[in-house]
Amino acid sequence: MAYTTIDDPSAYFQITLYTGNASSRSITNGGNSDLQPDLVWTKKRNEAQNHCVFDSSRGVGKILFPDGTDTEASSPSVVTAFDSDGFSLTADALGNDNSDTYVSFQWKANGGTTSSLSGGDIGITTTSQANTTALFSINTYTGTGSQSAIGHGLGVAPDFIMIKNRDQNDSWFVWHHNLNNNQGLELDTDVAVVTNNGFMGNEAPTSTTIGLGTGSDTNASSEKYVAYAFSEVQGYSKFGGYTGNGSTNGAFVYTGFKPAWIMVKATDADEWRIYDHKRANAFNVINVRLKAHTNAAESQDDNECDFLSNGVKWRSSSGGVNSSGQEYIYMAFAEHPFVSS
Repeated sequence: MAYTTIDDPSAYFQITLYTGNASSRSITNGGNSDLQPDLVWTKKRNEAQNHCVFDSSRGVGKILFPDGTDTEASSPSVVTAFDSDGFSLTADALGNDNSDTYVSFQWKANGGTTSSLSGGDIGITTTSQANTTALFSINTYTGTGSQSAIGHGLGVAPDFIMIKNRDQNDSWFVWHHNLNNNQGLELDTDVAVVTNNGFMGNEAPTSTTIGLGTGSDTNASSEKYVAYAFSEVQGYSKFGGYTGNGSTNGAFVYTGFKPAWIMVKATDADEWRIYDHKRANAFNVINVRLKAHTNAAESQDDNECDFLSNGVKWRSSSGGVNSSGQEYIYMAFAEHPFVSS
């Protein structure tokens, strides 16, 4: 069996940097493969401004803010198209202010083509677009207010789930397979792990469904939601955990690939930190980070981590990534696999 089914990660995930020009334009990706994104996450780097998430299931102009509880905003003046190798923008300051610097993180699902999925006997019908190679799906549904489930289309149990109520000012619910089935984190805050059966009804995700409880973050009656579901692909993506050692000769995290991007969160109260190989110009030590839970500009420390051929080596004793004895969870995507097929 091949080590990985994805020799070129840029076919499914890319990071692109650009400078705003306050004019309608197209942002073209620079990876080995063309990538028509279905999920675009943008952030202004040099100034405080919201993170913005767009996807091809909800449609252009529909914005969610990972650093906030805001309801879905309709603003066709930001992302106007998901192109064959990138995306198009207008002059809106959220994504294209003159002379400001931006980063975009982009994932491929199914080119905007959706199908209707059942959540089982007590389930909710879900509109889903799934990529069963990269194991990523975008799922939209309407809550019922009673314990239920949604389909996700991956064919294997999800390892990482993010859900947002589009109609109400509720926090983003985040679940990682290192957590219990009645636990979750909030993408828009730095709080510790929260225990609440209302998130997923204390049900483990299956190869076909994600359980839902009765909480407003995931399943309020008649309210619209989006759920992003990911599962690991050897050599391409990893959703793991590690224990910090409190040293500048920090913990090593094996991923099985050279990372392009990693987002880390302590299970205790601390920041959601994002590192990538583009903003740091691909040189170790990588010391440039964004915080998913705040609108803060990009920040820089002396030493944070090295991206190695098979994982991440932490170079900081910071509580955000490597406090002694602290447990952390992460999601990571590859620049290239450690071993190709």
